[in-house]
This record gives sequence, structure tokens and C-alpha cells, in this order.
Amino acid sequence: MAKKIKQIAIYGKGGIGKSTTTSNISAALSTFGYKVMQFGCDPKADSTNTLRGGNYIPTILDTLREKLKVKTNEVVYEGFNGVYCVEAGGPAPGVGCAGRGIITAVELMKQLNVFKELDIDIVIYDVLGDVVCGGFAVPIREGIAEHVFTVSSADFMAVYAANNLFKGIQKYSNSGGGLLGGVIANSINVGYSKEIIDDFVSRTSTQVVEYVPRSVTVTQSELQGKTTIEAAPKSAQADVYRSLASKIYNHTESKVPTPLDTKELREWASKWGDQLLAIEAGEVRSVAASI
Repeated sequence: MAKKIKQIAIYGKGGIGKSTTTSNISAALSTFGYKVMQFGCDPKADSTNTLRGGNYIPTILDTLREKLKVKTNEVVYEGFNGVYCVEAGGPAPGVGCAGRGIITAVELMKQLNVFKELDIDIVIYDVLGDVVCGGFAVPIREGIAEHVFTVSSADFMAVYAANNLFKGIQKYSNSGGGLLGGVIANSINVGYSKEIIDDFVSRTSTQVVEYVPRSVTVTQSELQGKTTIEAAPKSAQADVYRSLASKIYNHTESKVPTPLDTKELREWASKWGDQLLAIEAGEVRSVAASI
């Protein structure tokens, strides 16, 4: 009987730290002894850089443009501690749809039977979450990823992107789509950031999986082209990523979120904006209960 491969997707708006978080999860899981594949689904093709010393790898779409038949070793590369790295890639700038690259890449992996060939334990899809269009929604829509997580800070546009993702998950939930495991709260260094995220997940029927603080250790590691797990394994930040990786791997129950509609989200954000001014003025300390 073939083993069940755990497949998850991690979404988040551009620049939120999604690939940084994903790569550290992959690196941590590899140190636990699992065979991990990180599947970059961003046309920038930079998801796996810090797993490979800052180096880019050939993308699936670029490789397919050069040859009709592709072998596994032409699109799958080993990174830190044996993590398998794949980049879907995208079309030439200004031509075609980036989302189709994900569709093509996923189909190629199926044709090559890569997961079974490499005896993978877990596949992590690192997906751009600014827009959940047809291609970028593939891991959700097709039920490829059983569990979906989103990386978000307390900034409004990050929450806005997360809420849009929730709408996509809700839409496909009745047809076998992936369900939401929770929110990875990133760059949480001040008290009100945690309160904002906690309030948002409460209102959308989900949960925070882990609070990840902003840390100079992450910056130092990435300047070396490495994950924090590799560059600073004994750091407090590495401990946070190991804790997150363990929670992600052992997660079993995901749910359908209840996203806010646009008006509700705007009103929620406006109230928080007013309360943050009150915090700045020293009028209140904790404001979640009054929102």
C-alpha cells in the first residue's frame, strides 16, 4: 500500500515573508528526518533560493520551452539537508498567464511520478497570494493540497489578501478543495499586532498556527543565502520555525473559514485604525475587547 504524502499550500501576499517562512519550515522538517519537497509557485522563481545558497534553479516552464521531454533531474534539485526544490516559473514578461505555469508544473510532476520516485513525505506549495486566480488557485481548487495556510502580518493589505484567500477556499470547499489550517502570523513584534491578528482570525472562524517575530537573524541568514535553520540553528528564531514546522506537519483538521465581505472588512479595519491612534496617544493599552 502506497504511503500517503502530506501536501500543504502556503499562501500570502508578495513581500509578506511567505517564502522565507516556507523555506524555514522545509529546512526544519528535513532536520526532523522527513523527505521534503518545496514547490515554488511564483513566476519570480525565488522560493527555494535560501535552500540552495542563494542560487536560482531552472524553472519547469523554462525547461519545457527548451525541450519536449523533461527528466526529473532537470527540474528537481537538492537543497539544504536534502530538501528537493522545484520552481514552476512563469511566462516571458508581458506574455501569457503566470497561473498557467502552476497548472503545467503540477501536471508534469504527475506525469513523471516524482513524488513516488523520490519517496517524498511532504510537499509544500509556496503560492503567491495577492490574487487567487485560476492558476494560483490550483492547489486549492483541485484538492492537491489538503491543508492550506496563509502568512499574514497585521498590515491591512496582508489581511486583505488573507481574507480573499478565505473566499477562494470557501468557494471550492464543497467540491473537494483544500481547507484552511490557519494563519501564520508574521512580523509580530508589538502587542497590538497580535491583537489585530487574533481579532481577525476570531471573526473569520480560523486560528493562528504560530506567531513569528521579526528578527535580524532572518535578515542576516538570507544575506548569506541561507535559511535561519541552516545559518543560525541555535537561535531563538530557529526555535520558532521548528515549532511551526512541527505544528504544520502534525496538523490534521482544517476547516472552511468565514471571510468578511468587503464592507465588513473595511469597517473592521477603520475601527482598528481609530484604536491604534488611541494607543499611540496613550489613552488605552489593550483595545481588542472594544473593537
